[in-house]
Amino acid sequence: MATTPDWLRQAREHWVNRGDQRPDFAAEPGPGQESVWDYPRPPAVVPDSRPIEVDGPNGPIARAAHSIKVCETSHPPSFYVPADSIVDGSLSVTFGSSHCEWKGAAEYVAIVSDADGGRGEPVGWRYPSPYPEFAEYAGWVSFYPGRVECRVAGELARPQAGGFYGGWITDDVVGPFKGEPGTSGW
Repeated sequence: MATTPDWLRQAREHWVNRGDQRPDFAAEPGPGQESVWDYPRPPAVVPDSRPIEVDGPNGPIARAAHSIKVCETSHPPSFYVPADSIVDGSLSVTFGSSHCEWKGAAEYVAIVSDADGGRGEPVGWRYPSPYPEFAEYAGWVSFYPGRVECRVAGELARPQAGGFYGGWITDDVVGPFKGEPGTSGW
C-alpha cells in the first residue's frame, strides 16, 4: 500500500466540486437515475450486485457477479471487478501509467495477443499498490467501454468522452459528464 504524501493531502483540500450542490447546468435525474453531480469528491466506492461482463474481439475477458463502482463528481462511474473475475491469460500489463490523486499509481492492461506480445493498446487499468482509501481494492480492474464491450446487467455501457477517462455511461446516470465538449475545468 502506498502512503499518501503531504503535498497530495494539501491539494485535496482545494477540490472545488464535491457533490454537495448540483450546479444549475446539470441534468435533473429521472426516476431510477443518479446525477453525476451528486457524487462526492473524494469519490465514493459503492458495492454493486449487478453482473458485469467484459468482452474483447476474441471473447470473454471478465465475468463478475459483483463489482464496485467508483462515483466521483462529474464522472460517470467506473466499475471495477475483482482480479479473480478476469479470464486467465486474457490480459497482460502494457505500456504507460498514470496517477489518480485519490487511488494512486495505475498500471494499464491490454488483451494478450501474439501479434503484439500483449503490449498493445490499454483496454483497462488497475491499482496494484493504491493509497489507503482504495487499498481494499488493490488489483481490481476497470475497463474502457470504448475499447472493449462492457455490460452492466446486460446493458452495453457507452464510453465517457475524452479518450483518457474510463467512465461507464448507462441509462441510470445523467450528466453532463466530464470530458464532453465545454467541460474542461470541471
